[in-house]
Amino acid sequence: MAASADGPAVRGGRHRALALRIASAVVLGPLVLAAIWVGFPWIDLVAAVAAPIVISEWLRLTRGRPIARILAIAYSLAAILALLWLRHQPTDGRETVIWIIACIWATDIGAFVVGRLAGGARLAPSISPGKTWSGLIGGMAWAAVASAAAGYVFGRGDTIMLAVVGAGLAVVGQIGDLIESAAKRGAGVKDSGTLIPGHGGLLDRIDGLIAVLVAVAFMRLAVDAGWPWS
Repeated sequence: MAASADGPAVRGGRHRALALRIASAVVLGPLVLAAIWVGFPWIDLVAAVAAPIVISEWLRLTRGRPIARILAIAYSLAAILALLWLRHQPTDGRETVIWIIACIWATDIGAFVVGRLAGGARLAPSISPGKTWSGLIGGMAWAAVASAAAGYVFGRGDTIMLAVVGAGLAVVGQIGDLIESAAKRGAGVKDSGTLIPGHGGLLDRIDGLIAVLVAVAFMRLAVDAGWPWS
């Protein structure tokens, strides 16, 4: 007889998946942060390994749509170049990338916690039914706090402005997440790949980060160019 929805087999599978998620996060998280902290050549090695994986997963999700494939490749390469360019900035390169990571992690955690607790209207039901407006607001609030806290720790920037920017980056990150969710829905798959145990593909873990890296690099370029609205 097959196990029921709440049977031991299902519960065991959920527990194993959770254990794999925790184990992979505990192993991969510190390694990536160490590469960011040290910089050259480790961050370049991370980028060199991640780029073909991310591109291959995007190609899987955009099969049969040549324009989407071209845009996905350009988007991925822009994010990789943004990561390297931002990290190798002579002033605050390390701090900038760690700040970005902190904002993204805070967004994901805040959106999950607040969305689960508050529930409410769906953010984009046809793309990602699990996302809610309350989760978006929660992610923005947590990212604002993380952004301001990072600025305080590093002794950089105005606290209020950093909080506002952090909330804005949370929105950008959620848009990046929705872009990938739409691509997965179009491809008829649940995960972008099977690379990370318990997590699916690499793209599933960094979809929001990709969007934020591109956005922050653009903002940095605008500031350096002295654009009127920067």
